[in-house]
Amino acid sequence: MKQLFFVKYRRVWFIFSGFLVLASFISLIFFGLRPSIDFTGGTLLEIQFEETQPDIASLRSSLELMDYTNASVQTTSSGGVIIRLSPLTQEQHQALLQALQENYGKVNELKYDSIGPVIGSELRYRSLLAMGLLLILIAIYIFWAFRKVSKPVPSWKYGILAILSAFHDIIIPVGIFSFFGYWFGWEIGTAFIAALLTILGYSINDTIVVFDRTRENLLQKTSESFDFVVEKSIRQTLLRSFYTTITTLLSLIAIFIFGGDTTRLFALALIIGITCGAYSSFLASTLLVTWQKWQHKQI
Repeated sequence: MKQLFFVKYRRVWFIFSGFLVLASFISLIFFGLRPSIDFTGGTLLEIQFEETQPDIASLRSSLELMDYTNASVQTTSSGGVIIRLSPLTQEQHQALLQALQENYGKVNELKYDSIGPVIGSELRYRSLLAMGLLLILIAIYIFWAFRKVSKPVPSWKYGILAILSAFHDIIIPVGIFSFFGYWFGWEIGTAFIAALLTILGYSINDTIVVFDRTRENLLQKTSESFDFVVEKSIRQTLLRSFYTTITTLLSLIAIFIFGGDTTRLFALALIIGITCGAYSSFLASTLLVTWQKWQHKQI
């Protein structure tokens, strides 16, 4: 191995990742997230007009005349219209459709969802709880799996770096959705949370594969330096990680191109997160080297 490429240039990877994480935090601070009705409660109505589609301003004015003053209206890529309102009863729902047909001609209802505010709040709580529990269980598993590896890095450090790697992989798609949610109306709902949980699984799997190879190489008790062992472990798992990631991304890209609006954003979140996960698994391993050197004041 002529050059320790990943280990030698680890500061470049740290700066690049640090920039992405910082940008994500800035986006969250200034723009926040745009929750869907899954979390806020309300009614979502997706419709398509068979005749000429009215412009957004005209449709908003009509809804205000019907006393739906807080309605949100936006167009879809397929030529439909999405209307978000406060929760409606079935009678109000039918009355709204009737009024729209009287004003704009025949209306085809493509989607209708109505969620109460209490259910939305409970979904938000359960989603955050699921993510928190998953991270805790992952940390416990890594502490146990690497308990026999104590030198030169103790097992608990593997667990901490795996969690940091997972955090890196979910904060970046969250930051991107925050930015585009503010400017283009991208929303986060239960599908987005499912995407984040999937990203966590992929991220931890990729990281553990590299860590496990590092553990195996360390247990061989060779005279190789820790830098060399980490570099060798990364290179030994590089092709496997690359092929797995590419295969997954090809499927997700197909969903993104040919899927509907909801599945398209779900696939996009996975594309971003899984790409970050493939990269961060090597980042976490080089962090082991940095931590070990810092511990011995070699930085």
